Amino acid sequence: MRVLTQLHGRTNPAGRNLAILGAYCLFLSAIEYMIPKPLPFFRIGLAHLPLILAVDIFPLRTFLVLVCIKVFGQALITGTLFSYIFLFSIAGTFFSAMFMYALRRIFGRERITFAGIGVAGAMVSSAAQLMIAQVFMFGESARYIAPPLLAAGLFTGIVLGIFCEAFTRYSKWYQKLITGNMEEGAENIFQGAESRERGIENSEQRILNRRGFYESFFSAKALFITGFLIIPALLFNPSTEYRCFQFLFFWFLVWLSGKKINVLLTLLIIFMIVAFNLIIPYGRVLFSIGPFRITSGALEAGIHRAVTFEALIMLSKICIRNDLKIPGSFGKLLCESLRIFSVLMNRKYKESSTKFSFRRTGKNIIPEIDKFMMELNREERLPSAVHEIKTKPAGFIILIILIVLSWLPWIFI
Repeated sequence: MRVLTQLHGRTNPAGRNLAILGAYCLFLSAIEYMIPKPLPFFRIGLAHLPLILAVDIFPLRTFLVLVCIKVFGQALITGTLFSYIFLFSIAGTFFSAMFMYALRRIFGRERITFAGIGVAGAMVSSAAQLMIAQVFMFGESARYIAPPLLAAGLFTGIVLGIFCEAFTRYSKWYQKLITGNMEEGAENIFQGAESRERGIENSEQRILNRRGFYESFFSAKALFITGFLIIPALLFNPSTEYRCFQFLFFWFLVWLSGKKINVLLTLLIIFMIVAFNLIIPYGRVLFSIGPFRITSGALEAGIHRAVTFEALIMLSKICIRNDLKIPGSFGKLLCESLRIFSVLMNRKYKESSTKFSFRRTGKNIIPEIDKFMMELNREERLPSAVHEIKTKPAGFIILIILIVLSWLPWIFI
């Protein structure tokens, strides 16, 4: 596929714009991940904005590549590749993206607006997530979360669609991309981005030092393989007590690796999953609160699902690193999107009038975004590849011990 080639040195313009939109999917995914939602693992659709823009830009095959960048890149940056969140993401994104693309191709811009396909995509995404929630987490009680989820999807679909209408109307970057008249340039706006990061506090520096020391023992590939060997030990373990042990064990390893854990959010998610499972009682009645009964079967099922959900997230945080190399053209394109995403997250664009400031709002937001998209497109030279870390002998021993400890509970079942 020509659009995926030449990702080192001088980049193919179509491939570059695909990587740019992919990076914006990841950037908006990171923002969405921090927004309070009816349930933290549901996607309200903010990261669908680049997909809505792309329905008129790319042919189906390239559009599908962008969908894959969003799904897999999002799982990498949020540490959810081995978790149920990945199922929510892939189901909601794929079905909504295909539905939006089909609507645009069938009806065209004249008969359906961006707002229309945005709402349609949001509704399909919400429906797909509800089906996943019913099968894997909440059972029949999933119907109680349907109203707020659908309402949130409707609202974000309308807002994103209206924004896309305004952006495509005034954006020079979009018009040039549609007409195939994208200008080339040699300005490297990424030069020295990392050197501008200053003022890291001592506590943050200690965390970074611990993470660097931990990750220096393992290659990204070795950690990824370790995750795949551990995940069956977690998913197919019928004992709730051992799953709790594995969850706490993985939590400790995440702390040891220097990655942050939001303790309050973790406990809140566990509480919400358990609470939703208690709605439909079964098994022996433990105690009652008015007409509401707490039963042994519902309580154990809720704890079982909750600790499994969180343990998978912790496992992903341990075993997924951003420097993981995926072979092939898609792997290179995904890595390029991750690189641009890193710049979006870390660089301060306030130093000059040619750099985009994420703090600017109001009527200037669309021109500023458009200017930044043009600068991203004119980037010609890419930075050298990240030095690959090799697994040390001690690292292999640690990973083997980790796998053995993860499978050890099976001995006692």
